[in-house]
Amino acid sequence: MKLFILFIVNFSYPQSQVFPLVVDVNNSLVRGPQASNITPFKLAPPTTMKVEVAPSDALDIFPVEGGLSGSGMTTRYWDCCKPACSWAGNTAYDTPIRSCEADGVTTSDANEQSGCAANGTSYACSDQQTYVVNDSLAIGYVAASFVGGADVSMCCECLLLTFDGELEGKQLLAQITNTGTDLENNHFDIAIPGGGVGYFNIGCSTQWGAPEDGWGERYGGVTSAEGCKDLPADLQHGCYWRFDWMRGVPNPNVTFVQVECPVQLLAISGCGY
Repeated sequence: MKLFILFIVNFSYPQSQVFPLVVDVNNSLVRGPQASNITPFKLAPPTTMKVEVAPSDALDIFPVEGGLSGSGMTTRYWDCCKPACSWAGNTAYDTPIRSCEADGVTTSDANEQSGCAANGTSYACSDQQTYVVNDSLAIGYVAASFVGGADVSMCCECLLLTFDGELEGKQLLAQITNTGTDLENNHFDIAIPGGGVGYFNIGCSTQWGAPEDGWGERYGGVTSAEGCKDLPADLQHGCYWRFDWMRGVPNPNVTFVQVECPVQLLAISGCGY
């Protein structure tokens, strides 16, 4: 079992400070143009937090010099829609965020219409969810806005979110894959399967045959780990993550700092190289 361990970012460190990361994981998720140059890794099962330290496969994480930082809020969602950052015009990178066919695995064309629009056939990829690294670190993806409302200015960039309150000491290393018209300033909507479909209640129904308002409540999703069993098998990992790693704590506040994206996130999303 291989691990990646991230040392907590101290905001008083100089911008050049390096933060080694080593990660444990069970499904090979290496994709993208640099996939052949990195070691595949496996994602920890959704209900375990046991980790073993491995001295190899270290990854250096750098805070972005002059990058964004501050405090913000989180919510959760999984609407199955093609992410906003999957449209080529919404990112400065050559390749946008991967979107997928209805199977959640096969990459769809970047110009394909979202499954949340009439006759659309492009959806969120099932692997763009959250994963446990250890009890204090997870990796995943978020929809974000820094100015309130739809904001694609930071598509494909990465953040280290440090949770406050009941989740103090826990961090989420996340790539921005989406945005939303209902988001507020410094608002991070974590992509968690079973987290609620929100405004767009069409996608999960057409992709997976989910109930009209998604699994559980339309806003908020399933209310217990038991509800995760209703999701497709490929999505259950991230659903359990919310009740295991996040202890079921709803919408914690965070502080955040922009960091260089690790290849483990880029290899899944395909954007940011």
